[in-house]
Amino acid sequence: MSGQTVPVDYSGHMLDLDEDEDLEVFSKAPVADGNPMPNSPSSMVNQFRLEEDEPQDVNAKDLFITVDNPESHITAIETFIMYRVLTKTTRSEFDSSEYEVHRRYQDFLWLRSRLEETHPTLIVHPLPEKFVMKGMVERFNDDFIHTRRKALHRFLNKISEHPILSYNQHFKVFLTAEELTSHRKQGPGFLSRMGETVRAVANTVRGLKSRPEEFAAMQEYVDDFSNKICTVDKVTQRIIKEEREYLDELKQYGPMYGQWAESEGNLAEPLKAVASCVERCGKETEEHAHHLSEVLVPTLHEYILCAETLKAVMRRRDHIQAEFEAKNEALASRKSEQEALQEEVDGLSDRMEGSNEALKGDWFRWKAGMRTDLKSAFVSSAEKNVDYYEKCLAVWESFLLSQRAESSDQQDGEDVS
Repeated sequence: MSGQTVPVDYSGHMLDLDEDEDLEVFSKAPVADGNPMPNSPSSMVNQFRLEEDEPQDVNAKDLFITVDNPESHITAIETFIMYRVLTKTTRSEFDSSEYEVHRRYQDFLWLRSRLEETHPTLIVHPLPEKFVMKGMVERFNDDFIHTRRKALHRFLNKISEHPILSYNQHFKVFLTAEELTSHRKQGPGFLSRMGETVRAVANTVRGLKSRPEEFAAMQEYVDDFSNKICTVDKVTQRIIKEEREYLDELKQYGPMYGQWAESEGNLAEPLKAVASCVERCGKETEEHAHHLSEVLVPTLHEYILCAETLKAVMRRRDHIQAEFEAKNEALASRKSEQEALQEEVDGLSDRMEGSNEALKGDWFRWKAGMRTDLKSAFVSSAEKNVDYYEKCLAVWESFLLSQRAESSDQQDGEDVS
């Protein structure tokens, strides 16, 4: 067994928004009349932070989870990564205040599937996608492990902050049990899951008579959100690709000025200065592209997965309603079994009502979290954009000043002579 440790690098989100505030992701808000314009882009960012940041009530949190210390495990049949999960809590239902367990990716998949089975119309935060075979060579490189660890850490913390999911018994077992093998065997069997899938497909084919207006609006929002976030992600990826191509050009561009300077006596100093400026701008460009890849892209991709999760939740809600409608129809047509069917219909009615209320409550909570996460990523990217262009501007301004000073010195020398 070989192991490597990745330091914890997970910061909380800096913005907290009112859940009734709409997120205008793709529009630019006008400057309010009468508000003084900040003196510089940097001060504008600082003003934004002061106006928008709200203190977080850390004392209200009673469950703290960290995912760290990934270690590679190699056996005769497989290679996998184990992650340490550290939990600190003040909740009375836990036997201890601290726990340390080790989990692999499959264990996280087990937890998420159990949460979805127990709460089909709650929005369970997505996990990073399962590794695909075509990238096997890159499976355990440092970037992959670091990115996955952060995503798993985020997944558990999203659950820990949820008012219902955080009290789920499977979640408690995941955080506290030394091993999960016995617990994983207790889930619904394959045939049971197949039966549920067949019923869901049958109800989907049958269709709904009338989806309530509020859920129709949710479905429309999810579809629209999914299309927009996918488009933004694709364009961002293309920008990063072009920025890296630009960086490759700069790496060839700068040295050419240095080589040119060797054959030009009078131009040697300006050419060397240009080469230095290009090199420094190249370093800033590399850092800028890295920041986009590390901050904006993961958040965008996370919410692409969230959109797929929302679509699945909406399908499960529709399935519950379709099952209720089917039983209700049967109740009206089969008089002889009316008493037994009435009991089933009543049970399904309660289930549908409970599912609807659960989804509505989680829907507003999810939107508030989504706005916070995306706004945080956008603000961070905006700050980096300002920083990048200001630094590049300063590089070229210093070049201009040096050349003007040199010209002035030359002019003074000519005047003296």
